[in-house]
Amino acid sequence: PGTMPKPDLAAMLASELGYTPLYLHYNSGRHISENGAAFAGQLQVLLENWPVPVQEMVVIGHSMGGLVSRSACHYAAVAGLGWLDRLRALVFLGTPHHGAPLEQGGQWLTMLLGQSPYTAPFARLGKLRSAGITDLGHGNLRADDWQGRDRFEASADPRKPVPLPPAVACYAIAATKGKQRGDLGDRLLGDGLVPVASALGQHPNPAMDLAIPVAHQWIGYGLNHLDLLDHPDVCAQVLQWLRQPA
Repeated sequence: PGTMPKPDLAAMLASELGYTPLYLHYNSGRHISENGAAFAGQLQVLLENWPVPVQEMVVIGHSMGGLVSRSACHYAAVAGLGWLDRLRALVFLGTPHHGAPLEQGGQWLTMLLGQSPYTAPFARLGKLRSAGITDLGHGNLRADDWQGRDRFEASADPRKPVPLPPAVACYAIAATKGKQRGDLGDRLLGDGLVPVASALGQHPNPAMDLAIPVAHQWIGYGLNHLDLLDHPDVCAQVLQWLRQPA
């Protein structure tokens, strides 16, 4: 007997809840704010040209995709775009809402390597990281989070607060390689890329904390960052949430 095929979350949403799945392909080399603004415009065009009236929309974002989705909501609100009124839910899978330590470490390493003429060539290699990747250091969503700054220079968190859209149900799923919250694997590794607190939108500054209700949070233990894309337990949890009345 062969291995069981991995579930397809989009196909499950289509078959069980009647959604029409669409996929966003974006250039991860661009700033998240640039992709977010473009995504906001594309969703408006989609809404205006869909062959039947659109009743509701759900956006699911994995990793950087969740930041692009939040950025799109921000720019849609600024521009008064109508699709935001149709948005029923946002689902975040391993999204580094408050940054990824791996990229923050890259900023510090680039700075340290640049201090010596012997290691400066390695610092130049570190500066090959794309704009989108350096945005992951703190989870930049807006253009003014990065404009006028050296994106390779380690710095304090430059972001302005971007709250979640008020009339939209928001859900966050985090993964951790630990077997339980707070064990060594959980504290040191998270899902291998994103700490659990960042994925759940938690922040010690109340202005930055996303205040996602506990009932809208789920942690997958013993999972890594990529497992969130197609793990059966993740798919089941998303389906359970979206089955609930709006």
